[in-house]
Amino acid sequence: MNAADAITVLARWQPAPNAMAEVLALAEEMRQRSLAEPGCLGYEIYRSPAGPEAVLLVERYRDAAALEKHKQSAHYQLLVTGQVLPLLAYRKVDLLRACTPA
Repeated sequence: MNAADAITVLARWQPAPNAMAEVLALAEEMRQRSLAEPGCLGYEIYRSPAGPEAVLLVERYRDAAALEKHKQSAHYQLLVTGQVLPLLAYRKVDLLRACTPA
């Protein structure tokens, strides 16, 4: 694997009122299933202790193809598209690549 090909996903989720517990449970199930994917290098879930009520997912994939396979997976479609997205008031996703020295 070329480290320059790896993609880090920063997904910021703001659950709708009273949806945090359900969103966190679904995120944990998604984490477990994603880590079983051969192209997933890491998957972490963060929540700010100071608020606002938000969740940050930090995911790492071997390359763009691994990320695309993840997004097309049955568990992504079921958990994220089918269950999490309707529970969110806000969602922002950034895709990042590590900077390598010239």
